[in-house]
Amino acid sequence: MNANTVLANPILALFGFLIAIVLLLLLIAKWKWHVFLALLIPIMLFGLLPGVDHEAFIKAFENGFGKTLGKIGVVIVLGSVIAEALKHTGAIDVITGSIIKLVGSGRMPLALTLAGFVLGIAIFSDVAYVILNPLVHASALATGTGMAAMSTGLVGALQLTHAIVPPTPGPLAAAALVGADIGTTILYGSIVCFAGSLACWAWGKWVAGPRIATVPDPQFAVQRSPDGIQFREVLAAYAPIVVPILLISMYSIAKFSLREGSTWQSLIIYLGWPVIALAIGVWLAYRNIKKEEDRNLAKAKWVEEALRGSAMILVVTGLGGSLSEILKGTPVVDYIVNFFTSYQVPAIILPFIIGIIGNLVTGSTTVGVITAASITAPMLTSLGLSAEAAMLSGASGSVIIKYVNSSYFWVCTSLSGLSVRDAIFAYGGATLVGGLTSFLMVVLLWYSGLL
Repeated sequence: MNANTVLANPILALFGFLIAIVLLLLLIAKWKWHVFLALLIPIMLFGLLPGVDHEAFIKAFENGFGKTLGKIGVVIVLGSVIAEALKHTGAIDVITGSIIKLVGSGRMPLALTLAGFVLGIAIFSDVAYVILNPLVHASALATGTGMAAMSTGLVGALQLTHAIVPPTPGPLAAAALVGADIGTTILYGSIVCFAGSLACWAWGKWVAGPRIATVPDPQFAVQRSPDGIQFREVLAAYAPIVVPILLISMYSIAKFSLREGSTWQSLIIYLGWPVIALAIGVWLAYRNIKKEEDRNLAKAKWVEEALRGSAMILVVTGLGGSLSEILKGTPVVDYIVNFFTSYQVPAIILPFIIGIIGNLVTGSTTVGVITAASITAPMLTSLGLSAEAAMLSGASGSVIIKYVNSSYFWVCTSLSGLSVRDAIFAYGGATLVGGLTSFLMVVLLWYSGLL
């Protein structure tokens, strides 16, 4: 038996794997356990199966956890710090206002959808919706539009980029788990998300909006006029998001297009290393601080808030890496691969389905995308699936469908004033349509050989 083999018996390994997944879902969905314990307990119980080599099991657990966090831990925290800075410096208002100015106040639902597409890359979707909620109501009041038509595209777009495009922590963690190139993932993730976001907007405009008559809350005052936003403000607001993405993308390009070992290649690779790129993003975000009070808070308070917000993602990502490493040491991988090859099921469907199940049962997009990445990572070579295609497929599935077991659903529903029934139709429908559209784009890119 190979020294890295955790469990050689194929029947026991498959049984243990299925029980672990079922237990994980039950602990989260039925018994409401925190996702950290819900992941840890099935992994520990797997180690009690007869025939498990405990030395190999412990080694796989530790290697998977450490290797995954070593790649991505600091980056997740830096991304969370950027989100805190954007929230407190007014950058979100400027970004939203600039998009409204570009699209036009007469097309406010589309403008908010595009704002969601941009902001979801850098900030948690529920936090972004809380911040934008007054603008949604004010815009609906000013244009005489219902809340479903005004908010649905925004709700869907925020969730899509939150799930699919790094450097948001969830997709960043998933990319690390499968070994995907971050620059390539950002590029193609943005393409599939843009198509999905437009689908969400179309659902709100032509399907949900005309059928739901919820009116906006009159207490919300009109926000800052987009006409008052200066070009310098726009550049400063976008810089913490755009510059790190460009640097990370240049990293991927430099590795293949510049001469190996050249000074320029070395410099660009260093600047495009996600740790450096996101650190530059933090510096750019901090440059937008205007108040002395905020300068003092930025030194420690914002970092503490970012660490608190990213802690769950860090430990869940680490445990996902452990689960993936343990599965590599069992025959489960071969069984699943043989099933897909024997029945000629397209491999791109596997992570998509796992992402759907993870989200539908747990209500968490992050759990969905990390679970899909953890389970499919050991199978990529055998399935003939690229790391980027697997990650984007699982992420697309992880947004289908947002409904009553999702905290994001309740944030958007309560703030917009929609009834639960209307919100399931509007917001659940948008995430269904947006997720399916994004997945179809992933499939097209995969079949065309671009992913």
